[in-house]
Amino acid sequence: MGYCDWAQNSEADRFYHDHEWGVPVHDDRQMFEHLTLECLQCGLSWALMLKKREIFRRCFDNFEYDKIAAYNEQDVQRILHTEGMIRSEQKIRAVIQNARCYQKIRAEFGSFCAYLWGYTDGKTVLYDGHADGRIPVSNGLSDRIGRDLKKRGFRFVGAVTIYSHLQACGVINDHAGDCPCYQKINAAHPTVKRAPDREVGQA
Repeated sequence: MGYCDWAQNSEADRFYHDHEWGVPVHDDRQMFEHLTLECLQCGLSWALMLKKREIFRRCFDNFEYDKIAAYNEQDVQRILHTEGMIRSEQKIRAVIQNARCYQKIRAEFGSFCAYLWGYTDGKTVLYDGHADGRIPVSNGLSDRIGRDLKKRGFRFVGAVTIYSHLQACGVINDHAGDCPCYQKINAAHPTVKRAPDREVGQA
């Protein structure tokens, strides 16, 4: 049984890969958790994000965006001084700012999921060559979404971060073609095949 190479790095990676990464998300709380983890990762390793995930959940009320949007200065200091939390006041404030922007998108589109999946007509994208391992760090889709989110006030949402988010929440299926998750996801969800889109770099 084949697997994506990175899933072999640790047991935590293996579990995340097998049960979560790339599975289409249509729940706004879960979507905000994915987005927040990607934003917090900037400049850090994904292994650290998985290791500290429970700390993040405690700090940010299990990623309940409405609660986070109401945070004040005391909450910023509470989170910043939580044992095991990453020491980045900038990122903590960004999560709060993003929660407030998240609310505005929900008010406009009905849900953040509706907004995000609107870019692909509700279908998971299968890019030519990706199943063979030719995976970029960003592309035209992630750039367009990142630019729009920045205009709406979001922070830490560059094209690379958003590409990772699209992979994580199943908007893009970047599992290897020989990975059982690739076919499992494709069989359970609507998909669309697309040609490479302004791809940048290699993951």
